[in-house]
Amino acid sequence: MQNNTHSYRKKRYIVYAIATLALLVFPFIQINGNQLFLLSFDHKQLHLMGVVFDMQELYLMPFLLILMFVGIFFMTTLAGRIWCGWACPQTIFRILYRDLLQTKILGLRKRISNKQEKMDLSTFGAKIKAVLAFLIISVLCLVAAANLMFFFTPPSDFFAYMSDPLSHRILLGFWLGFGLFFILDIAFIQENFCIYMCPYCRIQSVLFDDDTITAVYDYKRGGAVYDTKRMKFELAPKKQDPNNECTNCNACVRVCPTHIDIRKGMQLECINCLECADACESVMSKLNRPSLVMWKSSASLDNNGKVRVFRFKTIGYMVILALVFVLLLFVGSKKESMLLDINRTTELYEIKKNHIVDNHYTMLFHNTDSADHQMYFEILDNKGGDIAKSLEIISPKAPFNVKAGKKVKQIVTIRTRENLGQGNYDITIRAYATDAKESIQVERPTKFVYPDSKLFKD
Repeated sequence: MQNNTHSYRKKRYIVYAIATLALLVFPFIQINGNQLFLLSFDHKQLHLMGVVFDMQELYLMPFLLILMFVGIFFMTTLAGRIWCGWACPQTIFRILYRDLLQTKILGLRKRISNKQEKMDLSTFGAKIKAVLAFLIISVLCLVAAANLMFFFTPPSDFFAYMSDPLSHRILLGFWLGFGLFFILDIAFIQENFCIYMCPYCRIQSVLFDDDTITAVYDYKRGGAVYDTKRMKFELAPKKQDPNNECTNCNACVRVCPTHIDIRKGMQLECINCLECADACESVMSKLNRPSLVMWKSSASLDNNGKVRVFRFKTIGYMVILALVFVLLLFVGSKKESMLLDINRTTELYEIKKNHIVDNHYTMLFHNTDSADHQMYFEILDNKGGDIAKSLEIISPKAPFNVKAGKKVKQIVTIRTRENLGQGNYDITIRAYATDAKESIQVERPTKFVYPDSKLFKD
């Protein structure tokens, strides 16, 4: 029988390369001068697919968080810790450090297929190689930390700030802090992070079911290695029954990065990397038999190998994801091209002669468009009233310029032309761009206060 290895390792390496390239390039892609995704605490903005949202417009964040968490639940229910084994940066860096640098390039480990053996550092040359590998991975970790910061600080700003690091100590501290954590994680904590520290490992146990696709040992063909209490049998499968196909070579155990035996059944430590499937395939192909470790569900072993991808859980998650995504598009399309905040000053009103009253406001105009605009505002009635015709704008008298993405604060005075009678009158302020009034405008409700007539001095 011809060797028909699945070569999950090669496929995984391709996914690693695509994921790495995407993460490195993503922060540099812009649409109309804006990032694809950026959560900027410096500029107090959210960039999403080239559209800029001010912090006052972060009503989109709940939708993004729901998409992220429901997406994680869906992915885990469908295919277990597939993210961990195929796209997680921690896994990618461990492959670079252990398999590429330490094993393939520097020869500090004998083979990739045995991840349980320790490095031989008995010679001075080996120690020098180990230090060299550590220095290389440290540089890569600092690059990864900078790349992470690009999702919070645009690359152009990051490089400009780092040209004068002492003036930007907070950004420098975050960059070096993340970098040092990555170095500690990759070089010293290693897969213990996946086993003991990663929160994803803990939540997956409540998301798994018998139809979840993961690395599965076919005990029907190979024979049982562990009993129902997960205690290992003293006799190897072949000695229990000559028809059992598992040779007890332990290749699947030696190659596992999280140091588990897949033959024990589903375990939280399994990151679904399928190294064990490749290892078993390489052994079983010599016996003209398929691998005993497969990427299937445990239920498929009793269902003629068929995996139930579409079931109540997965369909439910897909429906939720679709609905939230549609809502996100709808809400995002309602983005205002300008924002307006209205606050009353400490002096609510000022009494003039002849029963004339001024009300003072502090208005913050924010141009969220990509172009500069001349802005002004007008007074509208609210709730069917006709108070607006009795009011006039005293200051400012003329439109004012607001640059793209900037804010301008104006002290506004509105005056009544006649005796209104005591009351708090509902009005609406409509702010607009004078050069694009139909497309760039926003309305905000507020009140005009007219005091008791006893306060007037005739």
